[in-house]
Amino acid sequence: MTDHKGQPPRRAAADLIEAVVDNMRSNLERLKYSTLAPSRFVVYVHPDEFARIEQIVPLLRDQTSRALGEELAKLNRKPFLRKYLKVGGTAPPVENAAQEWQIDFVPDADRELAQGDILIHSELTLPSPDDEPGAGQRTRRVTTVRADGKTTSRHETVSRAEPATGRVVHARLRYEDNRGPHTFDMARDSITIGRGGIAYRADVKIESSVDVSREHARIRRDPASGRFFLIDLSTLGTTVNGQRVARGYDEVDGTKRENGSETPLPAGARIGLADTIYLQFEPAARP
Repeated sequence: MTDHKGQPPRRAAADLIEAVVDNMRSNLERLKYSTLAPSRFVVYVHPDEFARIEQIVPLLRDQTSRALGEELAKLNRKPFLRKYLKVGGTAPPVENAAQEWQIDFVPDADRELAQGDILIHSELTLPSPDDEPGAGQRTRRVTTVRADGKTTSRHETVSRAEPATGRVVHARLRYEDNRGPHTFDMARDSITIGRGGIAYRADVKIESSVDVSREHARIRRDPASGRFFLIDLSTLGTTVNGQRVARGYDEVDGTKRENGSETPLPAGARIGLADTIYLQFEPAARP
């Protein structure tokens, strides 16, 4: 839709606040004694739109924090909360996972968004699976995009585990794309491979045709066993040694959710991205 001058209609800044609140509602994590809400939000808009709101960003941030607090209070009204979380009895209260809100409004420097589009990354840091010192945090990210009057979302859970001291290389990837040959050292327990973009995080950024998805695959290392697994997140598929692997997500009503499907990744595996780019995978030698 455009106005009489052929320009996109001017959007009320309140729409950005509403989009953040909607994103928060979609990323609740119920525990036994509480329900956690995400605490960090990064909101991307078209550079021209950001230029219009730049002077009021501090006020916009304050009012978004206020709206999130009011939404928490609303969710904690017991009858509504029980209905929303579909539970009986006493529902655990909804809490800000980090006690305070972190909200950033930024321009889309890559100009991937059209004017009027809103893209939001939110993060909910989940408790560590164990109580051992140095255990990595697991973070659930929800990305929502409002474009053409529709909202789509993508859910993923990744590990933020880092070596306690120094940089330990767990595995190495060798590949060649449109920029030439590359070597990537995997020093975390989870990395994502793809063309990347503001809506899609890519640790191994591939320069290639659109056959390779922006977020094509993820390699996960199990810290306990040292084994590696591949998760296919793509549209056109991923292969391991020539065999196509099961898709690692389901898409229902515009929402992309990982389904837990993983493929063991053996030493020396050849990973194919849409039969276009191939990566040679080799675990590092154990000490």
